[in-house]
Amino acid sequence: MSVVAVRTVRGRKDLLRFIKLPWKIHAGNPHWVPPLILERKRLLDRRKNPFFKHAEVEIFIAEREGELVGRIAAIVDHLYNSFHQEKVGFFGFFESINDAAVSTALFDAVRAWLKSKALASMQGPTNPSMNDEIGLLIDGFHDSPSIMLPYNPPYYADLCESYGLKKVMDLYCYSLMKDSMEHSRVDHLAELIRRRNSVQIRTLDLKNFRREVERVKEIYNRAWEKNWGFVPLTEEEIDNLAENLKPILDPDLALFAEVSGKSVGFALALPDFNQVLKKIPTGRLFPLGWLQVLRYRSKIDRIRLFAAGILPEYQKRGIDALFYSELFHRGTSKGIEVGEAGWVLEINTMMNSGLEALNAKRCRTYRMYEMSLS
Repeated sequence: MSVVAVRTVRGRKDLLRFIKLPWKIHAGNPHWVPPLILERKRLLDRRKNPFFKHAEVEIFIAEREGELVGRIAAIVDHLYNSFHQEKVGFFGFFESINDAAVSTALFDAVRAWLKSKALASMQGPTNPSMNDEIGLLIDGFHDSPSIMLPYNPPYYADLCESYGLKKVMDLYCYSLMKDSMEHSRVDHLAELIRRRNSVQIRTLDLKNFRREVERVKEIYNRAWEKNWGFVPLTEEEIDNLAENLKPILDPDLALFAEVSGKSVGFALALPDFNQVLKKIPTGRLFPLGWLQVLRYRSKIDRIRLFAAGILPEYQKRGIDALFYSELFHRGTSKGIEVGEAGWVLEINTMMNSGLEALNAKRCRTYRMYEMSLS
């Protein structure tokens, strides 16, 4: 068999080939959701994505006889390593045909590059950071993922594990059907918590969007700092994320919990825009993709609980139940049939058991892998 050649991406033509490879890998799979090419370009733009201000990234493509057969990125997040006092490198954006020779060549390229940076281990996939799409799908291939969750063929796990990558953490997603949620019990609990803690729930004020983002900044890093794999978002990254999400968010599904006028938590459920993206198979909004957006946006019937955070001193008071109750009633009033929560760390027993108590069913598992670079 001919040799697999791996080289770094150089120039716009290479980058576009890198971005468009998934269309070849997932051809004919009805569950894969094509991303917007413009969004992928923005994500990888070292000038526009503030992640690159504290990270180094090298991206590679694999070719065999001139045919593109794989891709991968090597990533050093200096903020992650500073926060955790570790020497971890990451791999991301992994795509490959079902051929161990190709995946091995790609992982070898990443390992060599990360070792040149004096790092001790490699984790992944992260696309490109722990605050973006992460993990390799290992079950739940029967359905399309919700917005901002990855999808890959089942054989990817075999390619990773045959190379020597080992599980470091699993991440769970839960699906909750409108007609199966134990909402009466949750509503009763929510009312008790509302009275006991004098908690008020309000929706995001789009007219004061910048001020609302500042409130999220105050909560986010404190609420999640003890979680496995957490890396704080910089102010620029939060601003960038907020601007990217603004066109698709529904302010009625973006909630703040307040005690005595102070914002102590927030929850954000996103309409599953992947249902629209599936109607744009080219990944391009122009010339006709935007018409599909206008046509199908109002037909979205699934939401994803994208983020929920509560300040540490207000945790374990049941405020999360208030969020679940509010989101259920607000979502169903808008025609939402399915709610998805995720991802949730496998070690987060409180949230896992809480979702299961609502009659939520685990629908997908993502896996983070790790290996030593020594």
